[in-house]
Amino acid sequence: MTDVPHTMTDFPLMTVGRGQVRQVWRWRLAAVYAILLIGSFLTIVPFAFTLLSSFKDAEEIRQVPPTFFPTNFTWENYNTVLNDPDVPLPTFYRNSAIVALANVASNLLTSSLFGYIFAKFEFPGKRVLFLFFLAQLMIPFQVTMVPSYLILVRLGLLNNLLGLIVPAALNPFGIFLMRQFMKAIPDELLDAARVDGASEWRIYWQIVLPQLSPALAALGILTFMFNWNAYLWPLIVLTQQDIRTLPIILTWYTNQHANQLHLSMTTAVLVMMPVLFVFVLMQRWIIRGITLTGLKG
Repeated sequence: MTDVPHTMTDFPLMTVGRGQVRQVWRWRLAAVYAILLIGSFLTIVPFAFTLLSSFKDAEEIRQVPPTFFPTNFTWENYNTVLNDPDVPLPTFYRNSAIVALANVASNLLTSSLFGYIFAKFEFPGKRVLFLFFLAQLMIPFQVTMVPSYLILVRLGLLNNLLGLIVPAALNPFGIFLMRQFMKAIPDELLDAARVDGASEWRIYWQIVLPQLSPALAALGILTFMFNWNAYLWPLIVLTQQDIRTLPIILTWYTNQHANQLHLSMTTAVLVMMPVLFVFVLMQRWIIRGITLTGLKG
């Protein structure tokens, strides 16, 4: 009977196999990074071009071939837009902020409350009701647009910012997100609070909500960005100029200044900067909240 080898030099085939596996993984990792870099480039370049174009004058922005970096850097475009009496941007910023922040507050409250109920309570019809909420994620907005409009007409909420707030009070995606996150909260923790005499409302406010900070932050940021950038529904509900939101004003201003691309670029930057700032500041909460949602359930 031959001796069994005891050193790595006695396993030449195994050594080569491991080296080949490492090489394959290096190539795969390099391919992943290459795809991410290409995707990042394609995403960043349009925004960078818009931002840089807002500092160009009217002559340069029409130049063929176009320049990427401004040759004659100027702030005059921002002075013109911010001082335009026909476009009181502070008013439109206020309207967009009211709608976005109100929807964030209502979504966080209703989504966390419904998520708590679906995750930690048992009652007849629970599964059917939850599937009903999930089914709403599959229904295109165009299907419910006309019924929603008729309801607002009955309620007298046309040309009112409440017309953008009331219908958005329940968010099926938010309910699903909160339910999945709450399933990771130990039932024993809630049972211990009940044994100590805590009411369900106290458990919800003082025990459940503090543990939902990543998910609440992620949902709040996504809701803010969605409502800040919303265009079609605000265009239908708000027909008076002084109560419209920024995306509608951006389209109107672009149409009014179709031959002044430098001003259109500047207005677009002013509209997108708040939501971009919020996203850059809070992006780690989005990633953390959505990642932790899948830990259980």
